Amino acid sequence: MSTPAYQLPKRRRIYLMRHGDVTYFDKSGGTIDPERVPLNEKGRAQADAAGRVFAQQNVRFDRVIASGLPRAVETAQRVLAQMGTDAAVEIEPAWEEIRSGKPGSLPLADLEAAFLSAFDGIVAEHVQFLGGETIGELFDRVLPALAALRNDATWDVALLVLHGGVNRAILSHAITAGGRTFFGHLAQSMGCINALDVGAAQRDWVVRLINHAPLAPLHREVRNTSMELLYAQFLQSRGS
Repeated sequence: MSTPAYQLPKRRRIYLMRHGDVTYFDKSGGTIDPERVPLNEKGRAQADAAGRVFAQQNVRFDRVIASGLPRAVETAQRVLAQMGTDAAVEIEPAWEEIRSGKPGSLPLADLEAAFLSAFDGIVAEHVQFLGGETIGELFDRVLPALAALRNDATWDVALLVLHGGVNRAILSHAITAGGRTFFGHLAQSMGCINALDVGAAQRDWVVRLINHAPLAPLHREVRNTSMELLYAQFLQSRGS
């Protein structure tokens, strides 16, 4: 009796990026609107470096999707420019960053937890980000758009240029094979690249690469999280 031939599973590739670096506070200590803030010089260099990596590896995208916030769209455009392609950048508003409240209105005693708790270890769905959206609400809007992407059979390789919190939701979903456990301690450096493979079954996820930063692949200079650094900047802007 012959052994039946093994059919290798067929999977598609999602490259998941975080946008490049931005400056949220101006020189006078004022807050720059996070819905309008562009990449700064460092962020532009990070986006360009990611584009060069894709070009060197001869990667080609069938779909390129950004959240629609300027920092994500600009990152995607700079990546494509380095690759020498004029592919269109699609917009998916459901993948905008986790929505905060108004940190300036929070009591000083609550500020540290408000900034840091949503990205501290395994985070419960009821936890809010800066008094705004909860982790559960983030999953509720991110995952249906992700399912719609998977249900579209027209692409083989897709690039998503999104945000730190949204990327954590997608990565956590992939790591738990389609679950809703949120791992807040998954670092997402500015301009980083993640690689995920998806199969036909909803639980078929293969995590290939997490948090590859082309300009700093070993992350040698960084020991703090992006939210810890942002909290420090916020306190400095308030003169605290």
